[in-house]
Amino acid sequence: MVHRHAVTGRRAALTAIGALVATGLPSAVAAEPNPAAGPPPAAAQTLGADRPSAPVLRAMERDLGLTPAQASRRLVNEAEAGTRAGRLRNALGDRFAGAWLRGTTSQELVVATTDTADVATIKAQGAKAAVVKKSLRDLTAVKRKLDAAAARVSTRDTPLWYVDVPANRVVVQAGNKAAAATFVKAAGLDGKSVDVKVTANRPRLMPDVTGGDAYYTDGTARCSVGFSVTKGEQEGFASAGHCGKQGARTTGFDKAEQGTFQASTFPGKDMSWVAVNDQWNATPNVKGEGDKKVEITGSVQALVGAAVCRSGSTTGWHCGKVEQHDTSVSYAEGKVDGLTQTTVCAEPGDSGGPYVAGVQAQGVTSGGTGDCKSGGTTFFQPINPLLSEFGLTLKTAEADSPAPARRRTTPVAQPWAAGRVYEAGATVIQAGGGAAAGAARCRR
Repeated sequence: MVHRHAVTGRRAALTAIGALVATGLPSAVAAEPNPAAGPPPAAAQTLGADRPSAPVLRAMERDLGLTPAQASRRLVNEAEAGTRAGRLRNALGDRFAGAWLRGTTSQELVVATTDTADVATIKAQGAKAAVVKKSLRDLTAVKRKLDAAAARVSTRDTPLWYVDVPANRVVVQAGNKAAAATFVKAAGLDGKSVDVKVTANRPRLMPDVTGGDAYYTDGTARCSVGFSVTKGEQEGFASAGHCGKQGARTTGFDKAEQGTFQASTFPGKDMSWVAVNDQWNATPNVKGEGDKKVEITGSVQALVGAAVCRSGSTTGWHCGKVEQHDTSVSYAEGKVDGLTQTTVCAEPGDSGGPYVAGVQAQGVTSGGTGDCKSGGTTFFQPINPLLSEFGLTLKTAEADSPAPARRRTTPVAQPWAAGRVYEAGATVIQAGGGAAAGAARCRR
């Protein structure tokens, strides 16, 4: 039996939104994409964006209303923009206020700063500058106060809060204005610090429905396999934490004995991993549209506005856009921080399934609102924190994947290599012993 869902594995702790792509020169900058300019930029080639799979392109055409050419161009543009956003994050430092994409083919990168003196630097990288009042650090500090308040007070009527980077605001989604005001006050904030959106929608988890490549926890609850992973010689897969507790046993889509949950965290985070028995073969594939396989080659985090696709055992293959990173969601079962919000639809049973941007793994389905008939909003647990938390390596199409990155208290220098993607904040050593001056330190 072959486990069909996929994995990405070389950059286990990569959390950058725009990781730095090494071109062999520390000061090299990827050029603005030009369809008529010949080969795609180095970033697109390194991340595999110039070699998209047919299922990814077809789903983007269907769900985002793109032509085949637009879908291909969008993936290349998004890969290249991530590189420029990472370098600008470094250049702006504490003045950096976020980056996002605009346009049908993500042809416009917008980078925000709190200082007008940075406009020329941003434009020199081919991006559009936005001068705003609050830095990303300022906005994140406001959200952290809300996170702390959520540990003390009920968030039943305030199920969602996040940093809206393009709007340069922190947003609280609530069932009514009174609930939002109470939550904001408990965080020690005033109404001017936070925008409130009133809605009847409440995020929910999505287990317990059959369909597609499902797995079953203790013979009952059903979820979707995320990405194949390894820990030493042991193979397995990543999934959502609410799908099963540590020690719970799983069976596969065919009800054959499959494995055991080795670790699981929920609430707080929504992550788990299952070690499979020798009857299952972990592969670097995600199940795309029409059972076609999408090979995963890495796990570089996508920018806000980038296209993202999801596979699930109930609704199959659907695409949408990344709306926000670092979103806090209060489900009826508990609060989860650090999720990414998307416009992709999902339904019960899709929980745990993989999200991909081109051929880069993004995360596993946590929950959402709506359905795939009327549309909705979904949230995924980013894959890189999951890998780091459990000390896992994603399985990719590349045989020479390096060992998984682990959490460290001090940075460890890495050798500089042309064509390699480095994690945010990495220290890179050039030939001759000097530290390269381009480590990406990118927006969450």
